[in-house]
Amino acid sequence: MSEALVIRQASPDEIDEMVSIDVDACTLFDELGLDANLTPDHPYSVAERACWMRCAREGNAFLAGHVGAPPVGLLVMDRVDGVPYLEQLSIRRGAMGRGLGRRLLEHAIGWTGREPLWLTTYTHIPWNRPFYERHGFLTIPGAACPPGVAAMLDDQRRALPDPHRRIAMRRPGALLEGNRVSDCACACVESR
Repeated sequence: MSEALVIRQASPDEIDEMVSIDVDACTLFDELGLDANLTPDHPYSVAERACWMRCAREGNAFLAGHVGAPPVGLLVMDRVDGVPYLEQLSIRRGAMGRGLGRRLLEHAIGWTGREPLWLTTYTHIPWNRPFYERHGFLTIPGAACPPGVAAMLDDQRRALPDPHRRIAMRRPGALLEGNRVSDCACACVESR
């Protein structure tokens, strides 16, 4: 990406663009046989769109792209039970593999301040769990999740394909030690 990349707040008026970015990114799931086949009027799709609109109104949805060009990346942040939650991170397929996902994840981590960051994802897809693990996320058993995160995971398992492969992950927050920031250890570990 040789041109300047900008991450900016999304407006609620840009909800169709946000959905379009996610739909484009999700075609990769289709190729792996994970076709959720959720129509725009499916209750899960309707709830997701409403969440993204609310997050955009609150200033917690972001679009990324080159200056003067349509956006190619989407980041939606939320709070669930008062804890930071990465609601959605999607990149248009034509822009994948250029570090934009990493940049948006760094933006998400910065958004949390020093707090831990939660997300839900698939365990078996290379651009999901392994990507997040490389950035300090740990798999957390559902029973160790805040109630709202556990409820979101349950909703996803009811609506999305391969429900047994949906997991929750948490990136430890940062603590101030002297004048520097360091990651704090997470007390929760994956049960095996």
